[in-house]
Amino acid sequence: MTTSSYRPTLTQGVPFGDPEPDSRAAIYLRVQESPEFQEIRRRYRDFVFPMSLTFLAWYLLYVFASTFARAFMARQLLGVFNVALAFGLLQFVSTFLITWLYARNARSKRDRAALNLRWETQEMFR
Repeated sequence: MTTSSYRPTLTQGVPFGDPEPDSRAAIYLRVQESPEFQEIRRRYRDFVFPMSLTFLAWYLLYVFASTFARAFMARQLLGVFNVALAFGLLQFVSTFLITWLYARNARSKRDRAALNLRWETQEMFR
């Protein structure tokens, strides 16, 4: 028996092979390969990867500065409020800013296209 002819079976004895042309799996595969879906994924990646790298770099700057630039981080700004505290608070601010930017990006560049693709997919199931 060659590996190309081997097809595992489900417990009910139904062959587990290629999906039928109108099955849900085939429809989802067709949608996944569609240019509309690929465009939604591209728009998602175009935002998420650069933003994730930016946030990671910002976080690592904070960690390295806290570890290796203690004198700089201990510099007083206002009373007992020092640079380290300011950086720490800015981590929270940047998290909320990124969340807001993500929601805005999704709403303006992906949500409508994804909703349209969803409706088209639901029509294929009928």
